[in-house]
Amino acid sequence: MAPDAALPAVPEGRLADGGWELTDERVETVFELQRAKVTGATALYDDARTREAVESAAGLDRQWRFFFATALSFRPPLAPGIGPMMVLPTIRSEAGSAFASELRDRGFENVSRGRRERVRTDSGDRLNLRSYAAELPLDGVASTLPVTGWVGVWHADGFRIAAGAYPARPIAELLDLEDPDAPLDRAPQDYRDELLDLIRAVE
Repeated sequence: MAPDAALPAVPEGRLADGGWELTDERVETVFELQRAKVTGATALYDDARTREAVESAAGLDRQWRFFFATALSFRPPLAPGIGPMMVLPTIRSEAGSAFASELRDRGFENVSRGRRERVRTDSGDRLNLRSYAAELPLDGVASTLPVTGWVGVWHADGFRIAAGAYPARPIAELLDLEDPDAPLDRAPQDYRDELLDLIRAVE
């Protein structure tokens, strides 16, 4: 990995406690500005606990939630006269477009952009959030999986993007499961709170 493309710091203990599993680490050009390529160093996580619970209960093996965190770097570096706040709106726009494209690449349909929120990261930086909604047809299941996603973008010691997506209905309800294990009966609000907590904890 290039020295200027270090991965962001993530809340590893919280991820482990939540049943998340690291599935990929990558460095790639995520988009281009007028005079620079923007490289992202990304760590991608899957909710392995929920995936295993669904496979055990319903024989369906697929990803139900994901979370990722990206640290951005610029090649060449931004010119001295260009401050972070000058490019932050562009970074936010590009990050949202890339997230929507990622959902479509994963087979999601009817991807739409939702509301914005502003919060603070755990370290006190201003964090801009944008929600997304999408639907995923499931093989062998009559229901369609509705999903909510959130993308957070901010600048601290560098630009950070953190995002993820989760079911907008309890999985047990979606799959008509009786007496489900705890991971399959979680409410969308619980998923939302956990995801936003993870996003805010990225450094």
